[in-house]
Amino acid sequence: MAGRIRRSDIDEVRSRTNIADIVGDYVALKGAGIGSMKGLCPFHDERSPSFHVRPQVGFYHCFGCGEGGDVFTFLQKMDHVTFAEAVERLAGRLGYQLHYEEGGPAVDQGNRSRLLAANAAAEQFFREQLSTAAAEPARRFLGERGFDPASAERFSVGFAPNSYDALGDHLRGLGFTAEELLASGLQGQGDRKPYDRFRGRLIWPIKDVTGQTLGFGARKLLDTDQGPKYLNTPETPVYSKSKVLYGLDLAKRDIARGKQVVVVEGYTDVMACHLAGVTTAVATCGTAFGGDHITIIRRVMGDIDNRDVHALGEVVFTFDPDEAGQKAASRAFADEQRFAAQTFVAVAPDGLDPCDLRLQRGDDAVRMLVQNRKPMYEFMVRRALDSFDLETVEGRVAALRSTAPIVAGIRDESLSVGYTRTLAGWIGMDPQEVGQAVRAARRSAPARSAANTGSAQSGGVAAQGRAGEGGAEGIPPGGGSLASGDVAAPTIGVAQLPNDPVTRLERELLMALLQHPGEVPLETAQRALATSFRQPALATVRDALLAAIEAYGTADWARKVSEEAPPAFSPLVTQLAIAPLPVREGQAKEYCHGITTSLIDRDLLRRKTELLGALQRTDAAAEPERYRALQEQLVQLEGERRRVRGD
Repeated sequence: MAGRIRRSDIDEVRSRTNIADIVGDYVALKGAGIGSMKGLCPFHDERSPSFHVRPQVGFYHCFGCGEGGDVFTFLQKMDHVTFAEAVERLAGRLGYQLHYEEGGPAVDQGNRSRLLAANAAAEQFFREQLSTAAAEPARRFLGERGFDPASAERFSVGFAPNSYDALGDHLRGLGFTAEELLASGLQGQGDRKPYDRFRGRLIWPIKDVTGQTLGFGARKLLDTDQGPKYLNTPETPVYSKSKVLYGLDLAKRDIARGKQVVVVEGYTDVMACHLAGVTTAVATCGTAFGGDHITIIRRVMGDIDNRDVHALGEVVFTFDPDEAGQKAASRAFADEQRFAAQTFVAVAPDGLDPCDLRLQRGDDAVRMLVQNRKPMYEFMVRRALDSFDLETVEGRVAALRSTAPIVAGIRDESLSVGYTRTLAGWIGMDPQEVGQAVRAARRSAPARSAANTGSAQSGGVAAQGRAGEGGAEGIPPGGGSLASGDVAAPTIGVAQLPNDPVTRLERELLMALLQHPGEVPLETAQRALATSFRQPALATVRDALLAAIEAYGTADWARKVSEEAPPAFSPLVTQLAIAPLPVREGQAKEYCHGITTSLIDRDLLRRKTELLGALQRTDAAAEPERYRALQEQLVQLEGERRRVRGD
């Protein structure tokens, strides 16, 4: 387990990364005023762009849906990775060596990058081999299952030559060492020398949500191959089969957008689903669907616990009708309540898997398979009933005892009532009797219900925590944390501010200083910030600017201010640093000077008014020294006003 990434390294990666380059991979950006860019928000549907990026500040913000943050936040939300993974990804892009604290990583960033590079090179090698004469069995296998060359290209399918070390020779020629090839799982250690792990097989690259190749799945093609039907990369520093889902890199955006994921059982099933239009399909990689997979899916779906279960997403499982498929269904049902989303089961007619269903009945049949899904509870109840003879009293009683706990586990009370009535009809028993059995089952298993509910809730919180944490630094967003039972303060945004002239002046001063510190000398900025702010939220942000004034004009200026602000005010800092200023290209210096001068002049006018009032209340004859001192202050103040105005 990697230690914390050094804060200095995080700052260095951030400073070296142009946020517009990263956001530009996902959003078409265009100019939106001085130093600002805008485009259609990737986090919600919109017709006119309200998503702004300001590269000099290093922030983005959508004024439509409220999403905002820095380059790390953007990658976390777009690609559903942790803070540390976002930092590592950008460091790899820059070729920057990260350093870790508190024990250090199991594998340093340099070695991790080398293993990922070896996998990427191996993927390219396998893909090129698919067009060779030796790959005829692979192309025939694909063709017999309805996959043309374009389909193979779409899923990066390749072929491993039936050679002892063709891949190893190729990769060593590219500069990879024997140790790196062994560590990546691409080769194994033979009696005399390393050998290629995959030989004479069809190859699927297994990628993470960012599209990096972590390992491979390989299908046997040749009769001479004495190995298993499917062979996967072994556990490596970059690949853990229980923590990856095949096809997630292709499906993640549609999963997040549509709040639905379809879990199938194999690589060809994923291909068939996607080609048929079911673009939310994923599969496990040589292991049973388990807790880590649930965590991944919940994070990608945004599967947060909610009392209104009808507003949540869907997890659709497809199972083969054989014994292995039934066991898989039982395992999935055991973890069902770890999802806040509703769970369903889709079983094709005649027990066909999605690949065979598409081959025999076409793309429409695959889409109908998902559309005709059945709730997981209904599937499990009917499966349990199949084990009993409902023609006998003994069979019906035994069936009720078996199925009542299943219905009792349904979280949605209205669904539970409905299933109770339905179960009574299926068994052929009095609904009141069935209802009593369900209620008794619910009372007898309070610990199970509490544990399941807790796991569903904690799963959602944990997923959010990893996706939005202060990352390897362990710093919560905004620099604080909430103790159990605390209530987060409501966040403040630009939209909540009044629109009177005074508020606009204070708001635009803060925007000018955050966005264009180079146009306002430090002494002038400090003088402006020392003035009295009337709008409370803006006064709080002003205090944050003063607290971070040592960073004024640096690349980290806006971020330092955001860190100094109370957590509820950090979004307001981001918005002020992003919102377009009402100024044309080339006029930023004049605008910043004008807005700063106006605020200082307003403060001087306020002080002049206070001095005039004090002078009127002072008796010159009774208090001559005080009267004279007030007059001198007025003269000095008037001189300062003339200097500020440039008179």
